Amino acid sequence: MAALVARDIAPGSFVNLGIGQPTSVADHLEPGSGVVLHTENGMLNMGPRPAAGEEDPDLTNAGKQPVTELPGAAYFHHADSFAMMRGGHLDVCVLGAFQVSATGDLANWHTGAADAVPAVGGAMDLAIGARQVFVMMTLFAKEGAPKLVPACTYPLTGVGCVDRVYTEQAVFDLTPDGVRVRETFGTTYDELAARLDVPLLPPRVGE
Repeated sequence: MAALVARDIAPGSFVNLGIGQPTSVADHLEPGSGVVLHTENGMLNMGPRPAAGEEDPDLTNAGKQPVTELPGAAYFHHADSFAMMRGGHLDVCVLGAFQVSATGDLANWHTGAADAVPAVGGAMDLAIGARQVFVMMTLFAKEGAPKLVPACTYPLTGVGCVDRVYTEQAVFDLTPDGVRVRETFGTTYDELAARLDVPLLPPRVGE
């Protein structure tokens, strides 16, 4: 999934990678793509994860994972980082999710579990502030319930904000006309349509 997301990020984009699966996108960006990674704890031009033994404890992403810096990297106050997020200065953010609705609503911070994260955090600012929102998630939860749903049942992070969903079985575009299957992996459009409660539009010819 990370390789697919990296493939679809336009050269020269400013991008934030959310905590969890999205952080792996950094390892799949082509050198020379000009993509500038932003992390909400205050860094621009973040690089991929370091080799084992070369970690710098002062260089981490928002999930406290060690990262590298690329030439021209810059550091700044946390408040300035959030001003970038809220001010519409990011081209893309990549987030994980518990649920995404057919209309692009995002639920990715709380499931109601007693040990769940107690606050929405920066995901709210990213979901609304970025020009495009890509989600990486499994298509089905461990118990088999779909995570691409007609309407979210978990507390929302953002409303109508998701543009594309990447899963291990398919990539979906969330469009004004509905949810369109962009490409599939090891399954078919008909099989997906039978398993999901969301009406699906078939892939466009040539995509």
